[in-house]
Amino acid sequence: MNITIVYITWAAFGGGMLAAGLGYLESTEPFNPKKFGASAIRALIAGILFAMGYSLTGSGITALDILIAVVGGAGVDSLGNRIAGSIKTRIK
Repeated sequence: MNITIVYITWAAFGGGMLAAGLGYLESTEPFNPKKFGASAIRALIAGILFAMGYSLTGSGITALDILIAVVGGAGVDSLGNRIAGSIKTRIK
């Protein structure tokens, strides 16, 4: 396994977890492990998808690639929260 793929995976996962942590700090609700767990799963999926994408390129990664993975992981988590919230309001 190429170590650069591991870096990309951890960067995207870290970005998703960063977004989840900041979302919790922003809200006034008590900590809900269910919501945080869902964010962790979305961050893991983002990490896997970014790793698959970068494995197809075959070239080395730069610091910019790591930054893109962090922001992408955070974006996947934020988008997932918005989608989950809109589905909940439609079902109720």
